Amino acid sequence: MANIAEEFATRSDIEFIRFLDYSTRSAFEVQSHLYAALDLEYIEQKDFEITYKKAQDCANLCRGFIRYLKEKT
Repeated sequence: MANIAEEFATRSDIEFIRFLDYSTRSAFEVQSHLYAALDLEYIEQKDFEITYKKAQDCANLCRGFIRYLKEKT
């Protein structure tokens, strides 16, 4: 979210795409950390699955938005 909010003010699609890409990668990073948290038993399997899916949904939304912006230009 912070990556997207930071760049939204520039009003440049190219720059916005760059920050959407950062956000996508951040979502995948969260998924990686979730595996570590699960392995270390900081979270339960159910919480892992719910949060992992939300991170995946976020990444998918960002990629879809990137695709839309690229087609628009």
